[in-house]
Amino acid sequence: MPSALPTLLLLGVPLAAALSAGLILRLFPLLQRYALARPNARSSHTVPTPQGGGIAVVTALVTISGLLIAAPEIGGRPDWIWLAGCALALAVLGAVDDVRPLPAGLRLIAQAVTVGLLVWHLDGRLLPIIPLWLERGLALVAGLWFVNLTNFMDGLDWMIVAEIVPVSGALLLLGFAGLLPPLPALVAACLLGAVLGFAPFNRPVAKLFLGDVGALPIGLVTAWLLWHLAVADGFAAALLLPLTYLADASLTLAARASRKERIWEAHRSHFYQRATVNGLTVPGVVGRVFAVNLVLAALAAATLFWPSWPVTLAALAAGLALVTLLLRRFARAPAPASEGAAHP
Repeated sequence: MPSALPTLLLLGVPLAAALSAGLILRLFPLLQRYALARPNARSSHTVPTPQGGGIAVVTALVTISGLLIAAPEIGGRPDWIWLAGCALALAVLGAVDDVRPLPAGLRLIAQAVTVGLLVWHLDGRLLPIIPLWLERGLALVAGLWFVNLTNFMDGLDWMIVAEIVPVSGALLLLGFAGLLPPLPALVAACLLGAVLGFAPFNRPVAKLFLGDVGALPIGLVTAWLLWHLAVADGFAAALLLPLTYLADASLTLAARASRKERIWEAHRSHFYQRATVNGLTVPGVVGRVFAVNLVLAALAAATLFWPSWPVTLAALAAGLALVTLLLRRFARAPAPASEGAAHP
C-alpha cells in the first residue's frame, strides 16, 4: 500500500462527516419549509418530517472524494468521474421525485439509463466465462435492483445507517489491508463519513429523513463498491456484506408478486416494518440489523483473509442462517395489508 494512502483514507471519514453535518444544519430550515414528508401507507412516522438529508450526504461524498482523488496514490480519476456523475444524476432524479412523485415507469427508465452508463464504464470482469454483453446485462439488472432495494429499505429511522455504516466500514478496513483498490477504498471512507454525519439527525425519533435524493445514489455507490470487491476475488464477501438488505427486499418483492400486488406501490410488508408491528421498537429493530451486519462483515472478511472453499462455504452458510433467524424473528406478526400510495 502506498505510504500516504492510509492517511488519505483516514482523512476521508471525518472530512465527509463534518461537511455532511454542516450542510444539514445549513439546509434544515429550507427542508423544514419546502420538503416535508407527510405520513402515507409506507411511512413509519406519524407527523410530517423534513426530508432531503441525502442532499448533504451525496454532496459530502462527491466533494471530499473528489478533493482527495487528486492525490497520485489514489488514481482512477475517469472511473470516479463516471461514478460521481451518475450518482449526482440519480440524486437529481430522487430530489424531483421527493417533491413531486414521478410515474413509476419514468423513474425506472431514468434509473436504468443512469445505471447502464456506469455499468458500461466498469473495469474488470466478474464472469469471464460468459460473453461481456451478458455479464454487463446482468450487472445492469443487479445495479438497478440494488438502487431500488436501498430505497425500499429506507423506511425506518436509522435503517440506512445500520446497513451502510457496517458495509462501508468493512470496505474501508479491507482497503487498509490491501484487499480493495485505493479508489473504492477512498469512496467507501467518504461514504462512511457522509452517512455518519447524517446519523445524528436521523436518530429515532428522526428529525430528518434521507429522501430518494440520498437513497438512490447511496444504493448506486454501494453497488459500485461491491462490484469492485467482487472482481478483486471477493465475490462471496460482496454477497455477505449486504445480505440483510438483499434478503429482506428480495423476499418481500417475491411475496408481493406472488400475491399479484402492485410491487411498485408503497407498502409496509418488509420484514423490518413488520417487526415494528410485532412489538419491537425502532431502536430494537435497527440495533438487531446493525449487529447482524457486523457479524456479516466479519464473515465477509474471513473469506478474504483465509481464502479457501471450506471457509467460504462455512461463512456463506453462517451468514444465511443468521439472516434467516433475523427475518423469522421480524416476521412473527402477520404482514400488514399493502396499500397503494406515493413513496414518502
